[in-house]
Amino acid sequence: MSEIIRAVRPGDEAELTAMIHELAKFEHAAAECTVTENQLAAALFGPDPTLYGHLVEVDGQAAATALWFRSFSTWDGVAGVYLEDLFVRPQFRRRGLARKLLSTLARECVERGYSRLSWAVLDWNVNAIALYDSVGGTPQSEWITYRVSGPRLSELAAESRD
Repeated sequence: MSEIIRAVRPGDEAELTAMIHELAKFEHAAAECTVTENQLAAALFGPDPTLYGHLVEVDGQAAATALWFRSFSTWDGVAGVYLEDLFVRPQFRRRGLARKLLSTLARECVERGYSRLSWAVLDWNVNAIALYDSVGGTPQSEWITYRVSGPRLSELAAESRD
C-alpha cells in the first residue's frame, strides 16, 4: 500500500469538494454545505489564498484531507493554524491517516514558528475526540464558540450603515 501526504494542488478541487460534502453528510448537515469546486479553487489557489490543505493518497486514491487557514494569537504575537476540516473517507479509516495529518499540521506550525494548532469537534464525535485526546489536544471548555451567518449576518452588517 502506497501512502502519500502532500499539499493540495490545482486539479484536486473535485476530490476536495466531494470530501467536504461527505463530511457535511457525516455531520448531519448536508443541506447546509453549498461549497463548489470554483469557490474552493479560488480560496486555495487564487491571488490571495484564504485556505490551505493537505491530501492523503492511498494507492493513488484520495483518502483523506485536512483543510486549514492561518489564525493569529494577539497574546503570543504570532500566527497559528486553525484546522477547519479533517476528513478520512470511511474505507480508509483506522489506518492512522487522521493522526498523520495532524502531525503534518503540527510540523507546519513548528517549521513556520506558529504557536498553536486549533480546531473544533462536534461533542458527539467520540472517535474524533479520542484521537484528539491521544495527540495531546486540550479541550477549551471555558470558551463558547459563536457564529453569525445567513440572514442574521446580513442584518448585523446593515447596522453598520446607520
